[in-house]
Amino acid sequence: MEDIENPNLKSKFKRIVLKLSGEALRNTKDGDPIDAVILESICKEIKEVAAIGVEIGLVVGGGNIFRGLNAAEMRGIDRTTGDYMGMLSTVVNGLAIMDCLEKMGVTVRLQSAIPMDKLAEPFILRRATRHLERGRVVVFAGGTGNPYFSTDTTAALRASEIGADILFKATKVDGIYDKDPVKHADAVKYDKIPFMTALKDGLKIMDSTAFSLCMENKMPILVFSMQEPGSILKAVTGQEIGTLVK
Repeated sequence: MEDIENPNLKSKFKRIVLKLSGEALRNTKDGDPIDAVILESICKEIKEVAAIGVEIGLVVGGGNIFRGLNAAEMRGIDRTTGDYMGMLSTVVNGLAIMDCLEKMGVTVRLQSAIPMDKLAEPFILRRATRHLERGRVVVFAGGTGNPYFSTDTTAALRASEIGADILFKATKVDGIYDKDPVKHADAVKYDKIPFMTALKDGLKIMDSTAFSLCMENKMPILVFSMQEPGSILKAVTGQEIGTLVK
């Protein structure tokens, strides 16, 4: 953790969008959808990154609470209804992150693509960019506001809209491999990979809509693991971590 405490650290990026899966908040041992210790750990990392002047937009999934597509396939819930339930789950996660960050002294704004003025601001691009310019962390919840779109697509869309320098996709895997590293011991990790190569090789980085949106808008994607302490700070300061797609 020495590097994280270094006051001379400088970010390689001015503005980022960080995509977190809802599953990152879950305690896999006891099943709690939002684990207080994990939540605090993630928020501490976000605070550290904000402290060096990085403008942060955050998109969090809702899979720890409800996953619309799975519900449609397994429980017989209408896909559109299930997707809206999933979008509401992202608001729950967003509220938890906002509350935790605020208790750490970080100024946060929660914006939802689904109007709910008692809980969150509506997503308004100019307002979001103004918050970022003033050093506030902006949490984008409610997905895109439409069914049939993933939170990966939300992250790609918001990153493009706010003019982010890069999209960070924090996962449980330390980067992109040529094949599943869990199933294949000889899997090779990429440090960098072009969009077209990833597309041609069928590497599952994001869903196709999100990936195409990033490729068309020349939005770099850095895929890295949240399991490594200080990973977000390492990513923004340009240290070797994960796999860069550009």
